[in-house]
Amino acid sequence: MEGYLDLIIDDTTLRDGEQTAGVVFTNEEKVRIAQMLDELGVHEIEVGVPAMGGDEMQAIKTIIGLGLGARILTWNRPVISDIDASLKCGTEAVALSISVSDIHIQHKLRQSRGWVLDSVSRATRYAKSHDLYVSVNAEDASRADPEFLLQFAQNAKEAGTDRMRFCDTVGVLDPFMTYETIRRLIDEVGIDIEMHTHNDFGMATANAIAGIKAGARYVNTTVNGLGERAGNACLAEVAMALKHIEKVDLGIDTRKLRAISLYVADVAQRPLPVGKAITGDNIFAHESGIHADGVLKHPGTYEAFTPEEVGSERQILVGKHSGSHTIHFKFANEFGIELPDELAQEILARARALAVKRKRALFGKELVLIYRELCKERCLDLPPLKISG
Repeated sequence: MEGYLDLIIDDTTLRDGEQTAGVVFTNEEKVRIAQMLDELGVHEIEVGVPAMGGDEMQAIKTIIGLGLGARILTWNRPVISDIDASLKCGTEAVALSISVSDIHIQHKLRQSRGWVLDSVSRATRYAKSHDLYVSVNAEDASRADPEFLLQFAQNAKEAGTDRMRFCDTVGVLDPFMTYETIRRLIDEVGIDIEMHTHNDFGMATANAIAGIKAGARYVNTTVNGLGERAGNACLAEVAMALKHIEKVDLGIDTRKLRAISLYVADVAQRPLPVGKAITGDNIFAHESGIHADGVLKHPGTYEAFTPEEVGSERQILVGKHSGSHTIHFKFANEFGIELPDELAQEILARARALAVKRKRALFGKELVLIYRELCKERCLDLPPLKISG
């Protein structure tokens, strides 16, 4: 779609993703994730918080030193010492983050709106004086007073920021409110907006897309939707929704999405749900007789995109809801046996009963065992199988 060609994905797995309660990446893992994101074609990577020092600063320096194609950002409070720590890492871009909702200003910062504006203005000017690219992050923007949010955005723009990150910090927006809010910011302030959405109500990806449709040029994502509490907008979901629903291909190598998804799930020690959109095990798994029959005749009947497109593969499972077409397919394609219809129906009946008993789909060797038992009972000759069992 027109206007989307310069859309930028800024992945924050290494910052907000690692802020997931209980998640820690080693320096080696952070470097590998950064490399995988770069290989995917992600445009920007937010790599961490230099002001933490220690391992965090060392990992950031290492990633910056790799010379990746993606622009590298560091996260900072609007404090001069934070910016200096980022400069020591060799960064060329910084995110300066501060709260803009009254609940945060009063109860977390214990300051005033004027203090917030002054802090952002001072820090932005300091960063720009060191030739840094600046994103001013409006934390908890979705709960801010709308008029103050406009004032904050105008203040940041006048100080020289390159963009403003709109943060739905506790995920309270829906796509309709998101569209209206972002459209107003862009129309009245004329500032580039970055979407940073959280999934507390399950709408992070939808809200990210809504913000983009309203004119936001940047979007924050994390691999697998990692992030505080319910997480952030998921990289794979945003990339594939833009590609297939909005018809916008941002150059992301989607064939590598499942690989990075599995890697991050492993090192974060957060198992990937089987039903996770785009990269979960069940996305291309078909058991129901009607669905499996349709997919075997034409994959597009029950698949919005091909498994190869995201580095996955199709699975045809035999379970409680399977039909005879699936039995014929499994035995012909996996075991090298063309079954007569009567035998296929008998195998199906036993397979369904066993699936109920074991509360899962069956393994290939279990199907072979059913087949051998039936052949033995009927004194049928056993043709050679492709697999041992």
